[in-house]
Amino acid sequence: MSAILLLALCLGIGLAMARHERLPPGAPQALNFWIVNIALPALILVEIPKLHFSRELLFPALAPWLVFLGAVLIFPVVGRRRGWSRGTIGAMVLTCGLGNTAYMGLAMVEALKGAAFVGPAVIADQFGSFAALSIGGVIVAAIYSGAPPSIGDIARRMLGFTPFLALMVALAIWPLGGLPEVLQTVLTRIGQTLTPLALFSVGLQLKFSGIGAQWKTLLGGLGWKMAIAPAIVFGAAWALGLQGPIPVAGILQCAMPPMVTAGILAEQYKLDPLLANLVVGVGTLLSLATLPLAAALL
Repeated sequence: MSAILLLALCLGIGLAMARHERLPPGAPQALNFWIVNIALPALILVEIPKLHFSRELLFPALAPWLVFLGAVLIFPVVGRRRGWSRGTIGAMVLTCGLGNTAYMGLAMVEALKGAAFVGPAVIADQFGSFAALSIGGVIVAAIYSGAPPSIGDIARRMLGFTPFLALMVALAIWPLGGLPEVLQTVLTRIGQTLTPLALFSVGLQLKFSGIGAQWKTLLGGLGWKMAIAPAIVFGAAWALGLQGPIPVAGILQCAMPPMVTAGILAEQYKLDPLLANLVVGVGTLLSLATLPLAAALL
């Protein structure tokens, strides 16, 4: 319960500060820079080397990729039929294909299901969502931000994406047991700033004025991300005969609202940033009701 209250409080403070204009111009961009380039890489460098792998853990690792690849296939088709711009299609693929498995996911899974479910949730977050963001997300952002780039352009953008570099370093030091304890302590403290600042940043940027004009787009995107895709993942777990904390954690992670970092990435690449922020914000608010319901059903 305390984790849910923390998330709701940080989001609410951001909304209040934005309404009363108490922060200087550029504050959200400064917060986003810290989130993407400092707090998120710190979390990756600490958590990845701690993981212990088994064949059963492939399910939570692959499940977020299923959600992302589904968005890659579905939203371009829907977008062409509805006359969306390339920027709008890219924003929908990013925000409705990638879940908030770090900012909200780890805290919500622990709060709703208990500590035994956190390990598989970390797998879904690091090897599912973060990997999909670092590789697939950057490719999608590059393609839809303008003329399709060359392989070299995509590689340069991926190598310039700090979380991707952190993921590569973390994988390299994993066989060595990770970083020295003193560095882990420091980076853990830095990584702990991610959740409150991310939700605060969402609150600062959330605007409700466009909901009326975008309600059909929001309904379709959030319907995929928070209902249809998790149901498909649940069906996959049932078909494979998987039970227990591992598949449940993977399903819950797939039911998380749109990823804040995906919205930030859409903004950085100028992919309909107003819509991207709206999808992330509305999805985050709705998840405070939908996630407890999903956890109860599982």
